[in-house]
Amino acid sequence: MNWDDLRLFLAVARTGSISAAARSLKVQHSTVSRRMSGLEKKLGVRLLERKKSGYELTPAGETLRLAASNIEHEIFDVDARLLGGDTKLSGELHIATTTAMASGVLMPIFSRFKELHPDVEMHIVCSNRNVSLVEREADIAIRQTNTPPKNLIGCQLGTMATAAYGNREYLGDLEARGAKPEWLGVSCCGFHRNWTKKASGVKRHGFYTDDVLLTMAALKTMPGLAYLPCADGDRDPELKRYAPPDPEMNLGLWLLYHPDLQHTVRVQLFRDYMLAAIGDIDHLLLGER
Repeated sequence: MNWDDLRLFLAVARTGSISAAARSLKVQHSTVSRRMSGLEKKLGVRLLERKKSGYELTPAGETLRLAASNIEHEIFDVDARLLGGDTKLSGELHIATTTAMASGVLMPIFSRFKELHPDVEMHIVCSNRNVSLVEREADIAIRQTNTPPKNLIGCQLGTMATAAYGNREYLGDLEARGAKPEWLGVSCCGFHRNWTKKASGVKRHGFYTDDVLLTMAALKTMPGLAYLPCADGDRDPELKRYAPPDPEMNLGLWLLYHPDLQHTVRVQLFRDYMLAAIGDIDHLLLGER
């Protein structure tokens, strides 16, 4: 079997879609479809079943998925071990975080690191989902969590506070009327979704966002409250806290990477730099104004 065929097959198995697999690997839809048909013909078995919700694996497909995943991890392991011995202060450094974090408090910090180390080629990968460091979607991930994965190593950079925010006009009207606040539905992460559900006491909302920046934009144009990290909410002059931060909603800000990269100089360099840089702004993360 051809590894490229298996790589395409794994993408389809994970996304459940030919189109999504093609986008993730930056190839044509027709290429993925043709290669999947060829792989099934070569093996003489059906690997995928078309359903209304997308493609599902047949028993033979599940067997192949397990085998292909093992092969993939072996390849990534070799690649990571070779990269782990890299002692250069140059080369690529892929950093995964969220758009709100990257465009807010982190971008000035990233820019300063680039000035200090011009030979390091920085790639900022923004997504609300947790990218896989094991599968080398990024070298380093900066995540908000209180339970970092046990298969990764790293350090806690700081602690991020959260509070409920609304636009100033809405909060003023709310206070004047003594009315019960409305809430926007937020689904950027499980934390905000659960906190919103607990505070609002309702199951459905009339408006939802899945990104912190979108939530901030929505709060400025419509009535309602939403939870935001204080580092984001406090820097927008159009928004105001509805209540002080709740310490029970504090989240650790972690820098994480795969153990095989712990001796890579540019990873160590970036980790130490981030520890110092975040230490200088920890009061902003904690919402201490």
